[in-house]
Amino acid sequence: MHTVRIPKVINFGEDALGQTEYPKNALVVTTVPPELSDKWLAKMGIQDYMLYDKVKPEPSIDDVNTLISEFKEKKPSVLIGLGGGSSMDVVKYAAQDFGVEKILIPTTFGTGAEMTTYCVLKFDGKKKLLREDRFLADMAVVDSYFMDGTPEQVIKNSVCDACAQATEGYDSKLGNDLTRTLCKQAFEILYDAIMNDKPENYPYGSMLSGMGFGNCSTTLGHALSYVFSNEGVPHGYSLSSCTTVAHKHNKSIFYDRFKEAMDKLGFDKLELKADVSEAADVVMTDKGHLDPNPIPISKDDVVKCLEDIKAGNL
Repeated sequence: MHTVRIPKVINFGEDALGQTEYPKNALVVTTVPPELSDKWLAKMGIQDYMLYDKVKPEPSIDDVNTLISEFKEKKPSVLIGLGGGSSMDVVKYAAQDFGVEKILIPTTFGTGAEMTTYCVLKFDGKKKLLREDRFLADMAVVDSYFMDGTPEQVIKNSVCDACAQATEGYDSKLGNDLTRTLCKQAFEILYDAIMNDKPENYPYGSMLSGMGFGNCSTTLGHALSYVFSNEGVPHGYSLSSCTTVAHKHNKSIFYDRFKEAMDKLGFDKLELKADVSEAADVVMTDKGHLDPNPIPISKDDVVKCLEDIKAGNL
């Protein structure tokens, strides 16, 4: 038997943000300053709400506890995560303590976090990836409205992340017929949007990608990427090379088109400061991504991939 989990309600498309009805006495959680959140809230048309805008990027369990201590006695009717993964992850974790449902509204389109049971928080200064059914949104609202004004590099990194998740998810050994259908369709939409300059379709492709990989896993490309992320390289940027090389190694059906899409986006070659052998040791500890890889991976395989990335041999 296979099980696929998605939000109870998914509102998507043009003006989904404004046409969605929001409960009264909602608590909106975001990371952005008032000059931006005021604009977003006006577009939502939400009338009766409380606002918490002190979530930090890459939040910790302390951010969750602060939110709970400040607002639990005010008994919000629902939590709304408005923003990137940071806002949504805090809402995912905190909703159970409030005993209310959660609405997730992504403002960037790469992680697909509004569709998944994943939550990333720091505990004692270290990032931890959590996966529980309780982190699934009760409602997700996906609207391309937020792309207007988003820096081009952020959009490029985000769509690369969505492409990597879709294609790695398709190849994952944990996938099934439905997740592969979702992942394949997601990449078809994203590839067409990249190659034919239709960025307004990125949110829909990212949404499908989240529904697909969120019910299986990503693989080698993501495992490789974290050694670059540890050196400060944006996650999406690191995947441009890491997933390309991983697809070549895995003989993925997506290799040629993934590489073509990354070339169109115009990512620079990656640099790695760490010793390749030591970096490979770090990658090999990432069983969560390597175990579902379509073929077994040795340290020598990882070293070869990292050397190819450094050389630009994609």
